[in-house]
Amino acid sequence: MNSLVLEKLEALKHLLSQMERALIAYSGGVDSTLMAKVAYDVLGEKALAITAVSPSLLREELEEAIAQADYIGIKQELIETMEMQNPNYTSNPVNRCYFCKSELHDTLKPLAVQRDYPYVIDGVNADDLQDYRPGIQAAKERGVRSPLAELGITKAEVRQISQYLGLPWWDKPAQPCLSSRFPYGEEITINKLQRVGRAEIYLRKLGYRSLRVRSDGETARIELPSEQIQDFILKTNLSDLVSSFQQFGFTYVTLDLEGYRSGKLNQGIR
Repeated sequence: MNSLVLEKLEALKHLLSQMERALIAYSGGVDSTLMAKVAYDVLGEKALAITAVSPSLLREELEEAIAQADYIGIKQELIETMEMQNPNYTSNPVNRCYFCKSELHDTLKPLAVQRDYPYVIDGVNADDLQDYRPGIQAAKERGVRSPLAELGITKAEVRQISQYLGLPWWDKPAQPCLSSRFPYGEEITINKLQRVGRAEIYLRKLGYRSLRVRSDGETARIELPSEQIQDFILKTNLSDLVSSFQQFGFTYVTLDLEGYRSGKLNQGIR
């Protein structure tokens, strides 16, 4: 790891040491897990990881988040969030993430005050600031700090630091909430979230790590890295796959020939 990234890691440790006590919004993704790791290394028992549980979080992802927190040693607590009860969220407007993060941090903030944690921090990195992320505004409005972004630590640097610190999941694919699989304007329901989740787990069991199953009405659109598409077509029993997806609740199954690209549904929203 180069000296500049090492300097950023030291700056991150220094920033956290000044906080003295911090509550981490911890999803189990590579960014928030790095925050949990460094916070625990610096603050010890004065760092607390909180994971929000809702239908938009894959059970597989929750289990990984619990296992990673246990590996790090940081204390973790689970809370339930109720964004699915908010029509501003389930109607899936372009700023859906604003209402998700509002629910999250309106839940975390009272908890932080009650437990005497002066800071709530998240895993937003410097690259996130360049994408359309209305949830970031919701967090800022509630006083949440984003140390990675504040120090200019990019996604690639998050992975470098994670690998340097010996975290086994340093190359874990990005896994935003399941609600990101729906085109804006399509209503989100628990049943739709579950069928997308089951479909993605099915593909992961076939050995594919970076993927999305986009839900568009009754159609599932599979996105895989472009270099894996030919292998997928040649080696997958497509008849079995279609049958399984139909059992999950989809009517049609398609393959996106452009390939997987993070933030694809945000194109044109600038």
